[in-house]
Amino acid sequence: MLLPPDLIAQLQRLELVTRKVFRGRMKGERRSQRKGQSVEFADFRNYVPGDDLRALDWNLYARLDKLIIKLFLEEEDLHFYTLIDASPSMAFGEPTKLDHAKQIAAALGYIGLVRADRIRIETLGGKQSPVLRGRKSLSRMVEYLEGIEPEESATLEEGVKGFCLRNAGRGVVVLLTDLMDKQGYESALRYLVAQRMDVYVIQVLSQEEIDPAVVGDLRLVDCEDDDEAEVTITAPLLARYKQTLEAFTGGAQHYCSKRGMSYLLTSNETPVKDLVGSYLRRRGLVR
Repeated sequence: MLLPPDLIAQLQRLELVTRKVFRGRMKGERRSQRKGQSVEFADFRNYVPGDDLRALDWNLYARLDKLIIKLFLEEEDLHFYTLIDASPSMAFGEPTKLDHAKQIAAALGYIGLVRADRIRIETLGGKQSPVLRGRKSLSRMVEYLEGIEPEESATLEEGVKGFCLRNAGRGVVVLLTDLMDKQGYESALRYLVAQRMDVYVIQVLSQEEIDPAVVGDLRLVDCEDDDEAEVTITAPLLARYKQTLEAFTGGAQHYCSKRGMSYLLTSNETPVKDLVGSYLRRRGLVR
């Protein structure tokens, strides 16, 4: 189940936040740093010709003989995108990396729907959900996520480039991927940097990939291009593998942080309620 009752109870209390200021398309439930019209007072300023006369504070005019405008915090919606890697490598693990990614997407999407944000979920292969907004869209979001299968052949660069071409607006984007692409991840992430979105990269790995428990002679087959390699698994080889993996994930974290993107490594065994309620809260995506 993507959204069990105990997870929903936790998500009800959260909201998505962004480190940047974006102009929403519709009224939402979040407080903007921009001044506008709502029920919550923000500040005063002098009247200038063209201002809405309904915002004049007539009490101050009576006391000071000056025309003063009342400013209010504007409520706006957040444009929140989730981009999911649905390549064959995401089918590994139990639960699979893709299943874990889908549950993360469902949890973040639910938070946004409750807060009347604009939610869109896409895959690297270009499969898009409709724009979702409000609690009434929950069933459509879950149905879309449940239909995603690990069978897309688009590379990480192709998928991210396509996403950026389809979504030229501002907002927050969460990329859920294992970053396992023989062409690398750097060129793909550069497209997201160029979008000037608030970018979160969540690298999803299986616990078997993080700490493999294999020994002996094995034939390894790449699930995406069928490349084969025969290896003998020994303790020194496993140690070297872990060093390589640590360098890979550390490099991804450094690459992201240097360019203003947030990076998080998670295992398919990490409970989503801990990931969202603790790790992502510390990184500023939810509060």
